[in-house]
Amino acid sequence: MKRQFKNVINQTNAFRMVVVFVLAFATVSCDKEDDMTSMQASSESKDIAYVLENFSSVNAGVTEDDFLKKGKKVPTFKTLVAALVQEKLVSTIAKEELTIFAPSDEAFAALGLNETNIGTVPNLKEILLYHAVAGKVYSTMLTSKFVPTVNGAAVKIDVSSGVMVNDASVVKADIKAINGVIHIIDKVLLPPSKNLVEVALANAPEFSILVAAVQKAKLVETLSTGGPFTVFAPTNAAFAALLAELKVSSLDALSEETVKNVLLYHVVNGRVFSTDLKSGPVTTLNGTVNVNLSNLKITDANMREAGLVPSLLNVQAKNGVIHVIDRVILPK
Repeated sequence: MKRQFKNVINQTNAFRMVVVFVLAFATVSCDKEDDMTSMQASSESKDIAYVLENFSSVNAGVTEDDFLKKGKKVPTFKTLVAALVQEKLVSTIAKEELTIFAPSDEAFAALGLNETNIGTVPNLKEILLYHAVAGKVYSTMLTSKFVPTVNGAAVKIDVSSGVMVNDASVVKADIKAINGVIHIIDKVLLPPSKNLVEVALANAPEFSILVAAVQKAKLVETLSTGGPFTVFAPTNAAFAALLAELKVSSLDALSEETVKNVLLYHVVNGRVFSTDLKSGPVTTLNGTVNVNLSNLKITDANMREAGLVPSLLNVQAKNGVIHVIDRVILPK
């Protein structure tokens, strides 16, 4: 009887040891799973500024293999962070809901820039804001189009082969932060630096008559500092054809008011990129034109047609965008 009782005790103790072992193993396994979950979610619990500054230590769903297989190093963002500090934008990207196209240190180095000299760059704040888009925009939400940035100007997204932002490639997308998304890019994005009039002047002599018309109509200040505007810009050949059509030798034969009315008929409020255009009526600052995207034509109030020049669409300026047309359009 005592022996049987002793055997029962031994079996009970053995059972207890097994239970303890199983529970301990389960606890360790759970801890490991919790650690893994915590690591995977660590970047999602931090703001964008923190993730960029501590990228190498914050698990952001990035492994060395993601980059090594492409012959690249895991990126760092010391220069970008230094630039954000310089322009006092750290709190902005820590609080606002944003999507950041983040150039690596290697991307800045290609321009001769690093964390020690980034503060010498003129218009640094405008450049940084050109890398930010309002809201959370994941790669699956991107389509080939122009996307407005916090800077005001737009970046050109092309998803036909990977994801391109202007001429920069997205090397790692969809790094999540608590207040936004980071897409790592391999080049620094440079926003347009000239206003609408300066862009036209920079393309002289192709638009020298257009510039002369803007001066005659006293619209230089409006088109230099106002806006943003979208301008349908006739070439010199287009203006020469109009002058011949009107049987006058130069703009001097036209009144200031006439020239101003014609020019305002070529201007639309806001930035309207080719990817935003739709067939139908478009309101200008002096009437309505009709756009037909099937043949890239603009019909004016007099049923005259101007053709949009495909290779010269979406020319960006600081305060707008230019689409070149091959004929001057006329209001009633």
